[in-house]
Amino acid sequence: MASPDSAQDRNLPATPRRIEKAREEGQVARSRDLGHLAVLATGIGLLAAFGPRITGWLQELLAHGLRFDAATVAAPASMGDRLEALATPMFMVLLPIGVVTGLAALAGTVLSGGWIFSWKPLEPTFEKISPLAGIKRLFSLEQLSNTLKACLLALVLGAVGGGLLWLQWAQHAQLLALPLPEALATSGTLLRNGLLLLCGVLALFALVDVPLQRQLLLRRLRMSVQDMKQEFKEVEGNAEIKQRRRSLMREAANRRMLGKVATADLVVMNPTHYAVALKYDEVRGGAPRVVAKGADLLALRIRDLARDARVPVLQAPPLARALYAHCELDQEIPARLFAAVAQVLAWVYQLRDAVAAGRAAPGEPPVPDVPPDMDPLNPAATRQEPEL
Repeated sequence: MASPDSAQDRNLPATPRRIEKAREEGQVARSRDLGHLAVLATGIGLLAAFGPRITGWLQELLAHGLRFDAATVAAPASMGDRLEALATPMFMVLLPIGVVTGLAALAGTVLSGGWIFSWKPLEPTFEKISPLAGIKRLFSLEQLSNTLKACLLALVLGAVGGGLLWLQWAQHAQLLALPLPEALATSGTLLRNGLLLLCGVLALFALVDVPLQRQLLLRRLRMSVQDMKQEFKEVEGNAEIKQRRRSLMREAANRRMLGKVATADLVVMNPTHYAVALKYDEVRGGAPRVVAKGADLLALRIRDLARDARVPVLQAPPLARALYAHCELDQEIPARLFAAVAQVLAWVYQLRDAVAAGRAAPGEPPVPDVPPDMDPLNPAATRQEPEL
């Protein structure tokens, strides 16, 4: 990737691969406000569901703690055992609440950025301990936005909480004149209402913070032109290596193709630009098939291999061009070239029989009748029909 000095050149949006790679490294959009909202909402839910039961339990615990006799006063050392007896049930009640709120915080974090397990953020790097990098992060746009948001959140929560206490000041003062059970119930109701109001404020901030964190992450992952080029090389591979690989594949394919020239019945040439080797399988039947074809130097190579294998080579430029243009390797020839290929194959079979019987050659090779529109150099092949 580009160096930090070129960060000002990163004005291109991050690619999906860049985002996925950053996600694997633990760089995801996390909203702290959403986590705080999840914890506070869970606490309010637990208070609403188990508030009366917890209030009654606290009353019993408080009454039990304030109950003592002369023997207890005479033995101060027993206070430790008494505190332990009171702390154990308190811990057993607070532990499930802590576990549930912890799970809520984890759920809020996962909801904002998904579940990621990576050791990458824990790896020691020089950038994490570099003073210059720390100062740069301190005055970055992301840190500035997070700081302003945190200050605004604290200001709003303080204003809302202070305003609520101002409006409910008389009710809080009246708690001193109420019996203890009624005072605990009333204070629980006031606390729940106040937390609901603060939860609404956090929900508004979370609605803004979740997309804000995603935009800040995308801004941090922006790429430069050099980053794009480097990623393309990583995905597609080096151009020279790919070209070399394609060249080796072509050479291997050509070797396999040239190995079939010796099995052909006939090679048609043009006379040096194109060469097409044909083979007719009398057992399987069907049309003749193209077992090899090439142009220029490859055509000359096919010609030389055919002569070495004593395969007849026929100079028929129109037929060679038509076969090269309209036939694929290991495919049968088109139906429109059946007649022309049949003429030359008949001459090849006559030539083969004459050589086997020791007779003279059957004469000059035929001039195959190739449809004009099948020859790429014939004007009829490129002439278009007029539109009606």
